[in-house]
Amino acid sequence: MTASRGFLRRAALTVTAGAAALVLTACGDDDGDRHDMGSTASESGSPQAGSSGGAEAGGHNKADVGFAEEMIQHHRQAVDMAELAAGRAASQQVKDLATKIKGAQDPEIETMSGWLTTWGEKVPEDMAGMGHDMASGMPGMMSAEDMAALEKASGAAFDEKFLTLMVEHHEGAVEMAETEKAEGRYGPAIDLAEDVITAQTDEIEQMEKMLDEG
Repeated sequence: MTASRGFLRRAALTVTAGAAALVLTACGDDDGDRHDMGSTASESGSPQAGSSGGAEAGGHNKADVGFAEEMIQHHRQAVDMAELAAGRAASQQVKDLATKIKGAQDPEIETMSGWLTTWGEKVPEDMAGMGHDMASGMPGMMSAEDMAALEKASGAAFDEKFLTLMVEHHEGAVEMAETEKAEGRYGPAIDLAEDVITAQTDEIEQMEKMLDEG
């Protein structure tokens, strides 16, 4: 009987130890699962919450809004000048340049107008009928008098005046674009500003050469 009771005690201890091991294993697995889930949540969730990608794609500041509002008006005046050149310029080079300017700046006006609409801002009214005087404080903008003088000119005199005024106009656009690069936040607006600087700097050089040759 004593041997039998000893055997039973050993068997009971073995079962108890085994059960305890199972409980510890289950708890350890549960903790591991929780840790893994927390790690996964951190890896997948935290970067999205703190990522700058969304800000770069959709974030903007006052400088971006101002750049879009003013550059739209600036571009509109350049397009008006280019349309005048199509009918009044004597030089085919000037006509070709005007076509290039209009072809580049019309789509940029549409792009910037789309940004303002998306941001809940008002797209500036077209001031062509008002001589652009309301925007004359912008760098390189022509006054109503400048535009009237350009409209009255023709032939070679028109070419010289157009090129002279457009150089000044482009220099103003480059200045505005430099400000956007320094102060803006919205990636596409900064990219457009860089495009303006590159394209219009090249065109300034081209126009200055044409004036020298003329």
